[in-house]
Amino acid sequence: MAKERQDVPANRKWRLEDIFETQEEWEKVYTEVETKLDFSEYAGKLNTVETVYECMEKLNALMIDINRLAVYAFMRRDEDTRRSDAMALLARMNTLEMKLSGNISYMIPEISALPTETLEAFSKDERLKDYDYTIRRIIDKKPHVLSSEIEGLLSQESKVFGGYQQVFSMLDNADFPVPTITVGGEKYRLTHGTYGVCLNSPDRRVRKAAFQAYYKAYIGLINTITAAFSGNIEKDVFISRARKYNSCLEMAMKNEDVDIKVYENLLKSVNKALPLLHRYFRDKKKLMGVKTMHMYDVYTSVVENAEIRVDYEDAYKIVKEGLKPLGEEYAKLLDEAHDNGWIDVEETDGKRSGAYSISVYGLKHPYVLLNYQQTTNNVFTIAHELGHAMHSYYSSKNQPQEKADYKIFVAEVASTVNEILLIKHLLRTTEDVKLKKYLLSYYMDTLKGTLFRQTQFAEFEYIAHDMAEKGIPLTKDSLNEAYLNLNKKYYGRSVVSDPEIAYEWARIPHLYRGFYVYKYATGIISAVSIAERIEKEGAPAVADYFRFLSSGGSDSPVELLKLAGVDLTKMDAFNSCMASFKNALEQFEQL
Repeated sequence: MAKERQDVPANRKWRLEDIFETQEEWEKVYTEVETKLDFSEYAGKLNTVETVYECMEKLNALMIDINRLAVYAFMRRDEDTRRSDAMALLARMNTLEMKLSGNISYMIPEISALPTETLEAFSKDERLKDYDYTIRRIIDKKPHVLSSEIEGLLSQESKVFGGYQQVFSMLDNADFPVPTITVGGEKYRLTHGTYGVCLNSPDRRVRKAAFQAYYKAYIGLINTITAAFSGNIEKDVFISRARKYNSCLEMAMKNEDVDIKVYENLLKSVNKALPLLHRYFRDKKKLMGVKTMHMYDVYTSVVENAEIRVDYEDAYKIVKEGLKPLGEEYAKLLDEAHDNGWIDVEETDGKRSGAYSISVYGLKHPYVLLNYQQTTNNVFTIAHELGHAMHSYYSSKNQPQEKADYKIFVAEVASTVNEILLIKHLLRTTEDVKLKKYLLSYYMDTLKGTLFRQTQFAEFEYIAHDMAEKGIPLTKDSLNEAYLNLNKKYYGRSVVSDPEIAYEWARIPHLYRGFYVYKYATGIISAVSIAERIEKEGAPAVADYFRFLSSGGSDSPVELLKLAGVDLTKMDAFNSCMASFKNALEQFEQL
C-alpha cells in the first residue's frame, strides 16, 4: 500500500533544498529571471563572432536559472501530482519558457541565414570553441529553418502541443481509477508499482485478476487517451511538414544527428531475431507447465524461490558491489548519492509512477525518482537510474555548459551498462544453480523488455506515424488492431495475445515523446558491447567508457559512442547483442 509522503523518512526523500532553500528563494529568482527575457538588442546583429558570442553567453547564463526553476517545479509536481500549487509552479514555468522562446526565436533563423562559409569560420574561431558543435548543427539544419515570423509562431508550440502529454500524465497519475482486486481473501490495490509486483506473483490467479482489472481501468479511459495520443501524433506530422522533412521519423533522427538507417537497421535486426524470442517463450511455457501461456504469465519467473526480495538498503549494497569494476571514484559517488539527498525512494499516494533521473547544468547534483518495491526488477532499477545520474554528473563536470547535455540517443547507454555489469556480477559470484538459472532468465527478460519490447513499441510508433502521414484516421480500433497484430508477431504462437493487450499502447507514457523508445533498444545494444569489453579488458575499457561518460553532447551521439568502442553505423553491435541473447538462452536450456 502506498504511504503518505509525510510518513517517509527524510533519508529516503530527495533534497530539493539543494536547488532552492525555500519557496521564497524560488520566487525571488523567478522574478529576477522575468526581467532578463528581452534579447531584442541582438536582433539583426548576429553576423559577427563578437555579437554571437556575447548573445550566447548571456542566454546560457540565463538558462542556468531557468533550468533550476523548471526542475524544481517539475520535481515538486512529481512528489504529489494532486497538488495544485505544484502544478501552478510548473504552469508558470511553461509560460516563462514560452515567452523566452518567442523572444529568442529570431536567433537561429538569423544565424542560419548567414552563408555556410561564414558559419564554418565561426565554428573554427577560438572564442566560439564551446559552440562549435552547435554551429555545425545549425549548418546541417539550414534547409529546415523557417522565417523569423514563422519560427516565432512555432516557438509557442510547447504550450499548445504539450497539452497532449499533460492530459495523459494527469489521467495516468492523478486521475487514474486505481482498481482493487481480491484473490483468496487477500486484497491488492493496483497502483502502477504494485501492478508490476502482482504480475510477478507466483499465484496465477493474482496475475490474471491484476491484468484484467488494470487494463479494464485503461479501457474505461480509452476514448480520452486515444484523443490525446492521436493529437500528439498529428502534432508531429504538422511540425515535420512545416519544417520540410520527408517524415516525422526523419525529423526526429536529424534533430538528434543520427542516421535514419540506425532505426531501420534496428527494426530489421530485431525482426530477423524474433525466432529466438519465440524459442525463449516456448521454453518458458514448457517450464511453467501450462497448456496456454497468457500475457499475464510472461513476466513471472520460471525459477521458484529465486527472486531477489530485499529492502532498499540491501538492494543498494548489491548495486554497489556489482558496479565495482567502474572503480573507486564511481563507488564514492554512489555513497554520495545514497547519503545526501539525491534519491526519492518510496512510493507515496499521488507520486508520479515509475522511475527517472533528472539533472541540468548548474545543479549541485543529479536527482533520482524511484518507487521502490522488493523485486529483482527494482534492484536493477536502482542501478539503471544511477547510471543516468552518473552520466549527467560526469558530463556536467567535464564539459562547458553548451556541450554538457547529452543527446537522448545515448541517454540509456550508461544506465543499461550498470544493469549489465550488475547481472554479470551476480552470475559470476553465485554458486546456487537455481539462482544462476533465475539470473539467466532475468538477463533474457531484460533483453526481451529493453531490446525486443521497446522495439515493438518503436515499430508501433513508426506504424502510427505512417498512418497519420498517409491520412489514415487514428481511432481506438485502428490503433488496437495495429498493436495486436504486432504483439502476435513479437510473442509468437506460444503466447496467447489476450484481447486486453490490444490496449497496451494506451498506457505507455514514452509514446508521447516522438521516436524516443527505440533508444532503449539501441542503448542496450551499445551497453552489452561496452560491458562485455569492460569484463574482458578491464582498465583500458573503463578508461574509454569514462571518456564517453564525460563527453556530454560534444559531437554526434554515434561518434561519441565510438569513444567507448561501439560503432552503430555497422551491424556488429546489433549482431553481438543477439548473440548474447542466444548464448544466455543456450546456457539456460542446459541448466
